[in-house]
Amino acid sequence: MAALSKSIPHSCYEIGHTWHPHCGRAFLHITQGALGESLRIYGTLYLIAAILRKRKLDYYLHKLLPEILQSTSFLTANGSLYIAFFCILRRILGKFYFWTPGFGAALPASYVAILIERKSRRGLLTIYMANLVLLFCITSALFMFFFRCKDGLKGFTFSALKFIVGKEEIPTHSFAPEAMFLRREKRGKHHEEVTQRMNIMAVTKKLVDNVCKHGPRHRCCKHYEDNCISYCIKGFIRMFSVGYLIQCCLRIPSAFRHLFTKPSRLLSLFYNKENFQLGAFLGSFVSIYKGTSCFLRWVRNLDDELHALIAGSLAGVSMMFYKSTTISMYLASKLVEAMYFKGIEAGKVPYFPHADSVIYAVSTAICFQAAVMEIQNLRPSYWKFLLRLTKGRFALMNRRVLDVFGTEASMHFKDFIPKLDPRYTVEPPELPIERSWK
Repeated sequence: MAALSKSIPHSCYEIGHTWHPHCGRAFLHITQGALGESLRIYGTLYLIAAILRKRKLDYYLHKLLPEILQSTSFLTANGSLYIAFFCILRRILGKFYFWTPGFGAALPASYVAILIERKSRRGLLTIYMANLVLLFCITSALFMFFFRCKDGLKGFTFSALKFIVGKEEIPTHSFAPEAMFLRREKRGKHHEEVTQRMNIMAVTKKLVDNVCKHGPRHRCCKHYEDNCISYCIKGFIRMFSVGYLIQCCLRIPSAFRHLFTKPSRLLSLFYNKENFQLGAFLGSFVSIYKGTSCFLRWVRNLDDELHALIAGSLAGVSMMFYKSTTISMYLASKLVEAMYFKGIEAGKVPYFPHADSVIYAVSTAICFQAAVMEIQNLRPSYWKFLLRLTKGRFALMNRRVLDVFGTEASMHFKDFIPKLDPRYTVEPPELPIERSWK
């Protein structure tokens, strides 16, 4: 049970930035580390996103770098402002309370940082407390339902889903099944007239295409070039390749650091378990969704938006191949955001200015509180991210002093005692046994 009313007189140097006694220097150290890590993350992320979305040259020349720098500034500020408010609160209050080292310092830092980020990227973030697969199934079902509905999704979310599941699943409410069937027949005849004038390689391709065309395909299905079976198989292969390549690209910076010292590590770029896991996740998601949609069209003899609820829910099982808290929680937050704004458009819910920024700040502050006071309750992936962002300095906090609040803050840091300069401490420092940088 946390002792909320207790306080400790220690300075910010004794607890927070134990590697250097001066607040300004500590702030610069955190900023430098966070800047490098943020550039690596967002540089890779935005470049891959631009390639997948087939951006034109103008985007690379005028928009790519500003977007990378803006997001980098946001994440850098989140880390550096935390240590700044950590020190500011200590100076204002004169001591530390249970809430100040984590939640108190992280709340204003996170709020200021999220205001730097582009508004379109200010997703609603939540605490990591849900069953991932079940949550993803529900999220996937609702997302795919809104995707199939007229004016259900807009902007980047709609474009991303169109890229993942294919344009064949885009809703076309103005077409009846019979009209789509006639259009398909017309396209087929035109295709045959063109292929008659092709060379040997084109004729070979035609034979392969005929294998895909000749097979079960319902008249309501809009994948004109393939039957239902090959449609699902092609969807799996396409998105498996995308997932595999994305994971390879994410591992390039770390692999090339060992290019000369350990050349054999370059093989891990291509033969890594995570590469195949992400590929299997994306590929199975698309193939299950498409296969279920085709099956329901055959069973019910119509194309209905409600099919997307069932197909999306079943496709969510694909997360068994790649259990990612980040993906699951991000998509859930974007779903809440989409439903919230649809409620505003319908006049059913009130509009709260900066609601996304406030929720992000509170959620992040809670995670920081756990990272300082109760690391045993924090997900390992988030802890590793904090260590990368601060170059390991988040582990150098003097959590033994924080044990007085009753949260067992030093549970995983029993062997670490910081080497403090007694000239800058309020209390006599404990003699260090061995300094650990883990």
